[in-house]
Amino acid sequence: MAPKYHPTPLSGGDRKALNKDLSKARGVTLMLARQADELRAKGEALIREADKLSCESWNERMWADGEPIDPSPTVDQALNGGFPWLEIECSRCRIKRDVSLAELPHVDTTCIHDLATRLRCERCAKGGKRPLATLLQLAPRRRHEPEAP
Repeated sequence: MAPKYHPTPLSGGDRKALNKDLSKARGVTLMLARQADELRAKGEALIREADKLSCESWNERMWADGEPIDPSPTVDQALNGGFPWLEIECSRCRIKRDVSLAELPHVDTTCIHDLATRLRCERCAKGGKRPLATLLQLAPRRRHEPEAP
């Protein structure tokens, strides 16, 4: 966008007043931009905290009720809240493992409880079985080491 053109006044007093007003407007612009950046940073921190609390709440409900609970946080909310790992358990061999949510292909609105039908046990799949995985909880770090091949 082209800068706004301000016709230069003929008199000296008017030129000084115009320059003063222009510098004042530029100062206010910088101040408002700085305030907007600060508020945006605070808002992002509040959203991150809300996502974290949502994940912790879902973990507690999963522990208490023991089944995939709807509504659950989305994958992106879990990642933003600091819970990049999903702990699952095979319904057949009872082996627990962690799944990285960041590596899963997903749409922005995919909820954690929707992953229950998509996740399968890799160990049982090698034997020709395809049992469903049971969702246990979201975790901030990996709890189970991957099995050696």
